[in-house]
Amino acid sequence: MQRRSLLLATGPALLATALPAWAAPPAAKDLPVLQVWKDPSCGCCKDWVSYLQRDGFQVQLFETGNTAVRKRLGLPDKYASCHTALIGGYVVEGHVNAREIRRLLAEKPKAIGLSVPGMPVGSPGMDGAVYGGRKDPYDVVLVLPDGSGQVYQSYFRG
Repeated sequence: MQRRSLLLATGPALLATALPAWAAPPAAKDLPVLQVWKDPSCGCCKDWVSYLQRDGFQVQLFETGNTAVRKRLGLPDKYASCHTALIGGYVVEGHVNAREIRRLLAEKPKAIGLSVPGMPVGSPGMDGAVYGGRKDPYDVVLVLPDGSGQVYQSYFRG
């Protein structure tokens, strides 16, 4: 049997076994609720929340700003962005991809959480038509308990 025929014959079953567990979107009931704190007038935060809801996340929204909660949760200011979330005991700061949030929940590293510092164009919520398809390179940072960080995933880097 030729490779193409074999791939077509095995189809989704082969693909399902080739993907890591965090890459397959779990049902919404299997994910903890994502609590999000944002400014009530921030459009990109609203777009990020909508993106996560389309991806199966249940979101509890607090439109009270995020600076105080970010400090309370222990995330250093150098990782700040326009919204702060909490899921499964982890802080998620800024425009973090759903895939990395699922990965974080599956791997359960010893960490404060994830951050996409600033507001990079092309990240979820910062990818609307107004940006004309522009995609700036950015990193999702795993923030460690001592406040240091390491690159968890890079996007749009050559």
